[in-house]
Amino acid sequence: MRRHVRLHIALLLGLAVLAVSACTGSSEELVIYSGRGQNLIGPLLEQFHEQTGVDIAVRYGDSADLALLLAQEGQATPADVFLAQNPGAVAFVGDQGLLAELPSELLERVPARFRSNSNRWVGLSGRQRVVVYNRDLVDESDLPDSVFDLTEPSYRGRVAVAPPNGSFHDFVSAMRLVHGDDETLAWLEGLVANDVRTYPNNNAIVDAVSRGEVEMGLVNHYYNVRFLEEDPDLPSRNHRLPDGDIGALVIPSSISVLASSGRREAAERLVAFLLSQQAQEYFREATFEYPLTSGVTPVEGLPSLDSLETPDVDTDALGDELERTVELIERSGLSN
Repeated sequence: MRRHVRLHIALLLGLAVLAVSACTGSSEELVIYSGRGQNLIGPLLEQFHEQTGVDIAVRYGDSADLALLLAQEGQATPADVFLAQNPGAVAFVGDQGLLAELPSELLERVPARFRSNSNRWVGLSGRQRVVVYNRDLVDESDLPDSVFDLTEPSYRGRVAVAPPNGSFHDFVSAMRLVHGDDETLAWLEGLVANDVRTYPNNNAIVDAVSRGEVEMGLVNHYYNVRFLEEDPDLPSRNHRLPDGDIGALVIPSSISVLASSGRREAAERLVAFLLSQQAQEYFREATFEYPLTSGVTPVEGLPSLDSLETPDVDTDALGDELERTVELIERSGLSN
């Protein structure tokens, strides 16, 4: 995708910076707790305000931290809406009984696998897990056929992961749900025994792979697409693992409405806006994530979601699994 396309979309949405509020403003404001960064979601929220006249106040932070804050605040939270980077965080909040049911008209805009079984949240965009690799250092024939291959001796010291990352936590939780704790722990311990390299986040992994510091790593697909948009000459490429492999998991970001919200109508208008074609095209063009509503295709070069036979994972269960997942990661000796 050419750079001028992204600039056009940025201008279309209006790049006015949305002021961050402490979220203790007037009762007329729609209060949003956002685990998605201001640079990403801010222009869309500003556009929503301009189109609807709904005043908004946003608290930005890490999705897991905001989920814990919502649990602490309970029914007294000032938040009306929770935007979560990963399903584990929103599932955790749902487990506390803090989320309202969303109307079926909104839920049905997104495939069932990317929305809550209990109708408490709906996906906005999708990120697939991939192996990013340096094509100058790794021959395609040497790429893994499964994420479980990465513990084999042939990959010793060649692989990177990001243990603190929320997407990595959700991925490990999903592995536990599909393959069980014993096999998951064995895989984590196998990575450690295989001299896996650790980094704080996906960006750091892609940067290290691009520079040849490490040969390959586990990340979400869109990070490397961003890097290549900025510099098409980089040697980093994405390797998508076969359909059905847990390493090919698609992780949705999401939106939910707090059950305690006194501005339910405005909150649901925001949900509808972020599921609109305009917003879904923004996720596609500005972030290279998968749009989740029907009729909006992914960015050129990505397979359609309909063609991906992703692992069957109950994303609602990921919130229950988070604490145990962190325990297993720490027990394995995997840390940044």
